[in-house]
Amino acid sequence: MTVGIDVSSLFSEMVMCSATSDTVLKKMCYLYVGNYAKGNPDLALLTINFLQKDCRDEDPMIRGLALRSLCSLRVANLVEYLVGPMGSGLKDNNGYVRTVATIGVLKLYHISSTTCIDADFPSMLKDLMLNDPDAQVVANCLSALQEIWSLEASTSEEASREREALLSKPVIYYLLNRIKDFSEWAQCLVLDLVVKYIPSDSNEIFDIMNLLEDRLQHANGAVVLATIKVFLHLTLSMTDVHQQVYERIKAPLLTLVSSGSQELSYAVLCHLHLLVMRAPILFSSDYKHFYCQYNEPFYVKKLKLEMLTAVANESNTYEIVTELCEYAANVDVPIARESIRAVGKIALQQYDVNAIVDRLLQFLEMDKDHVTAETLVLVKDLLRKYPQWSHDCIAVVGNISSKNVQEPKAKAALIWMLGEYSQDISDAPYILESLVENWEDEHSAEVRLHLLTAVLKCFLRRPPETQKALGAALAAGLADSHQDVHDRALFYYRLLQYNVNVTERVVDPPKQAVSVFADTQSSEIKDRIFDEFNSLSVVYQKPSYMFTDKEHRGPFEFSEELGSLSVGVESAHNVIPAQRVDANDNDLLLSTSEKEENKGPSSNGSSYNAPVYDGSISLTVSQTQTETPYSSPALPTQASQSTLAIDDLLGLGLPAAPSPVPPPLKLNVRAALDPNTFQRKWGQLPVSLTQECSINPQGIAALTTPQVLIRHMQGHSIHCIASGGQAPNFKFFFFAQKAEEPAGFFLVECVINTSSSKAQIKVKADDQSTSQVFSDLFQSALSKFGKL
Repeated sequence: MTVGIDVSSLFSEMVMCSATSDTVLKKMCYLYVGNYAKGNPDLALLTINFLQKDCRDEDPMIRGLALRSLCSLRVANLVEYLVGPMGSGLKDNNGYVRTVATIGVLKLYHISSTTCIDADFPSMLKDLMLNDPDAQVVANCLSALQEIWSLEASTSEEASREREALLSKPVIYYLLNRIKDFSEWAQCLVLDLVVKYIPSDSNEIFDIMNLLEDRLQHANGAVVLATIKVFLHLTLSMTDVHQQVYERIKAPLLTLVSSGSQELSYAVLCHLHLLVMRAPILFSSDYKHFYCQYNEPFYVKKLKLEMLTAVANESNTYEIVTELCEYAANVDVPIARESIRAVGKIALQQYDVNAIVDRLLQFLEMDKDHVTAETLVLVKDLLRKYPQWSHDCIAVVGNISSKNVQEPKAKAALIWMLGEYSQDISDAPYILESLVENWEDEHSAEVRLHLLTAVLKCFLRRPPETQKALGAALAAGLADSHQDVHDRALFYYRLLQYNVNVTERVVDPPKQAVSVFADTQSSEIKDRIFDEFNSLSVVYQKPSYMFTDKEHRGPFEFSEELGSLSVGVESAHNVIPAQRVDANDNDLLLSTSEKEENKGPSSNGSSYNAPVYDGSISLTVSQTQTETPYSSPALPTQASQSTLAIDDLLGLGLPAAPSPVPPPLKLNVRAALDPNTFQRKWGQLPVSLTQECSINPQGIAALTTPQVLIRHMQGHSIHCIASGGQAPNFKFFFFAQKAEEPAGFFLVECVINTSSSKAQIKVKADDQSTSQVFSDLFQSALSKFGKL
């Protein structure tokens, strides 16, 4: 059976074998019966007699094993035979039998919750939890009651009260006073319960912390982390004490990191990493604990490098950077890369910039491809923040051959510097020209986009030397198969056709130094991870809702697909009424947070990336249209003369035909869609576009319930088929139909966060060519919400 061979045909013979006095044979028979009983419910009935008999055996070991096997049969029509032995087991004189019986109650609940509740087993467990002398029985009772009452709380007020009673002061203090008697697993269970307890005053907080002080010296890492979580959460509202807690927990955590296996060290280090990121100044004097050891695996070293970066300040930057520079020469290439990035991050924090820039420029002379590549990317970011260092950096960068730089991000950084500082690099036009000549050999769209911008910048500063390269670059860009490259080349070409001065204002305006670089993780995400301290969320560095499946996130949550939504029935007016659906906020947060997390600057943070659609870009375009006559049907005479001059200059004879204006989209006022059809279409159609838009303050104030917005959108011929959530998160599924076109449906998922005043919109359409037009119409309707 243990090697996977099906021996279920011997079930009746094994039942007969169970009538033995040999304990070892009984254990084997019990294992066999428990394994095959669920698949043979009729034959499982044969086991009841001997199991019930063994439950009355003189040997407590036999009684416990028989009771455990009886509860493990998992056959619904046999539950009536479990109640008697279970009740006897809970009252047994032997602690082992009571321990088995408490977990057996939980098994019975999952087989038949009604039978378990009717037999009054939960109240018996509560009595045992508060009075049993055996610590393991108490722990098992607590575990079983937490699960049973949590599941029953949604349907029973009494269960809800009982669940809250577990967090009462007498229960918490009783468990804390006995915590030394519990096993390590049970201690973690109790400590997890204490985290949810809300003390009445500061004296109570100090009492609990004094009770748990010695748990910080426990040999088991799980107990230490669970205790730390209690300390941190109890003192969140007490700033001074919270800081003292950080000081107190440093030593236990650092001890755990240096002892045990690499895997255990990594788990503890992840928690230490979270604390360091929240309060780096408190760990600045302990930076040497984060130095990498030669025999540590990559995942540990990477985490330590991040922590070294975080704790760097004026007093320790020199020592930390010196250590990181040693890692840059490491034969382990990934660690060398990470160490160079760490040096750059410290420089961007404005600590000892002079010395760090010198170190980085020395990296460029190491003649190692991966070192050169990472350094170029960092030098580009440093120049964006510290333009005053351009003379020293460019003197070294100008000596690097573009042929020796193969990595796309590094080559893009080099090209950016060639364009941005083309007036300081004498060979810049000729280096760029050689890169343009090898356009077809460059497979990275990121590099080609940077090359277009750099050549145009160079042309605006040194026209005679760059004229040929610009013409070739625009021609190659217009013929490029990548849409972003083609669009940028066309955009630059039309700008030059219109007016060279305007081109310079758009492509190469005066720039201010970058003060702060975007954080990849929002503060909300970091707070959620801190709330889930001592869990996998800290190891994965993301909240649990981002990696747990739907089944384990609560009784009901929205799915990405419509399958789990309740939808309305068609009304007499051919409008689907939206039904209120209870949804857990976590899922709504999931869809918005993940999108916020995935958004971010591409092309290594360069401000010259391919255009993306967001509010800031829209604002820029609007301002430009106000300043310049781009949107007029016919260009003025001056612009026409400029166009001819640029055409002669570039040698390109492309016509500047205006783009056709799409016809306005009309929607069917009385559109109707069957819920099943909506669900089927939602599963079949691809996502046409995903956008984010802002909602006006009046709209946010008006959005008290989903129905308010539903009525507003119906006034714009956009109908809601399902909705849910509560402030600050609401989720809607809308649909609309083209007028006089039965098959022209648009389906929309709209997630609104009233805290950020943002709406995430996902559009699917039968005719994807009109998706953008419909999205504009949808956003226009949304922008009018709340206005009179």
